[in-house]
Amino acid sequence: MAKNKKQQVKNDEPIALDVQLNKGEAFIEKNWKKIAAVLGAVVVIVAGIYIYRHYMAGKELEAQKAIASAQTAFAQQQYEQALKGDGNSKGLLKVIDEFGGTKTANLAKLYAGLAYAKTDKVDEAIKMLEDFDTQDDDMVSPAAIAALGNLYVEKGDKEKGLKTLVKAAEKADNDAVSPVFLLQAGEIYESLGQNDKAVELYNKIKKQYFRSPLSQEIDKYIERATK
Repeated sequence: MAKNKKQQVKNDEPIALDVQLNKGEAFIEKNWKKIAAVLGAVVVIVAGIYIYRHYMAGKELEAQKAIASAQTAFAQQQYEQALKGDGNSKGLLKVIDEFGGTKTANLAKLYAGLAYAKTDKVDEAIKMLEDFDTQDDDMVSPAAIAALGNLYVEKGDKEKGLKTLVKAAEKADNDAVSPVFLLQAGEIYESLGQNDKAVELYNKIKKQYFRSPLSQEIDKYIERATK
């Protein structure tokens, strides 16, 4: 009996599937205009993403070519030319304006921020570095954050500056630059009379980044801050 029931279920499966298909067809016929509108929207979105990606790929290549002269000027410490171009080539500001959304334009913000800092235009430098979208790397982005921290300090906002430096150290989390940023933050804490917080950072250098050359001389900073 059980066998017959099992056999019946098995034989009924195609019928059940056919019923479901018929229900599906009836639903499609009844709601075709709505479904067509939704499918059309999906196609437009997918096509838009495809076109955007290919457009951005071409735009990225164009941006990389455009920034080359500005990078050269920056390397030669010709910061005004790097920012504004020389008439024959685009400067960093043009690259940012014309190629927004590309990785190259984002990089141009970092260059521009540093160029402004080098020419003592602190407010402009801060704006550019705040707009710079940090990436998941352990050197360039932390250095950009640290540069921003130093600019805050230069503007007189030491609290914001030291917190930004600590953030840079945490993002880097390596023996090369983290101790440098933490030391800077510690010295700012000392200047604010918050020696206990400075000692915390110095001890962090000593314990967490003991492979760093800076850790070999950190005891003198600890000693100074605990007097």
